[in-house]
Amino acid sequence: MPSKSANHTSGSFTATVSAITSAFGDPTRRAVYLFARDYETGVTAAQVAAKFDVHPNVARHHLDKLAAGGYLEVAVDRVEGGGAGRPSKRYRIVGDGAEFTFPVRSEDLVLSLLGKALALLPTKDAEIMAEQVGQQYGAAMAAGFKGDDISAGHRSLRSALQAVADALTAHGFAAHTDQRNNQLRIVNNHCPFGDVAIEHPVICAVDRGMVKGMLTAIYGDTSPELSASLPQGDTFCATTI
Repeated sequence: MPSKSANHTSGSFTATVSAITSAFGDPTRRAVYLFARDYETGVTAAQVAAKFDVHPNVARHHLDKLAAGGYLEVAVDRVEGGGAGRPSKRYRIVGDGAEFTFPVRSEDLVLSLLGKALALLPTKDAEIMAEQVGQQYGAAMAAGFKGDDISAGHRSLRSALQAVADALTAHGFAAHTDQRNNQLRIVNNHCPFGDVAIEHPVICAVDRGMVKGMLTAIYGDTSPELSASLPQGDTFCATTI
């Protein structure tokens, strides 16, 4: 059952958290923190996913980010006689959640700077630069696949896309593959660029470049195209191959 702290009002605490946006990256993460704060026993990714109607991977990403920042602590529920299934992680507020400090998050500052820098360039030039940066980073990410004995031209496009989706998920995109109108695509249920991508949609070219860079390294030349995005008003981002 939810347990409320008597030391401060919920309204004032919510205002404090909302005022320090950079500590959490986006509004959903702040809401997740406030939700977890109301449960002394902690919350699971499944509970957060149900509460905010998001994919469990997205919920887990927000919880892990808060845990990495020291705002939540993680406990593993192990049920005796529960079999060999993966134990459930439970995320609890550190301390009572009433008094804490929020250090400046350098990644948020870098993203904000990137968005403003790209806005100074002509749109086409900004897109080209953003995609090139993403492609270079994607190629570097693909270098980590070598342990799986992956080489260009030796796997199907479908399996290559799955490997790319898994890598994107590990980087906060909560990605999966599907097929629509006989075209394969990667769907991202979460954007780690947060509000900056909404304000500066050109940043979406970084995502497209990452996909192209990884696919080039593990499959071959492709032409990824952005077919859906949050800045365009869609509920997710998708790159079609």
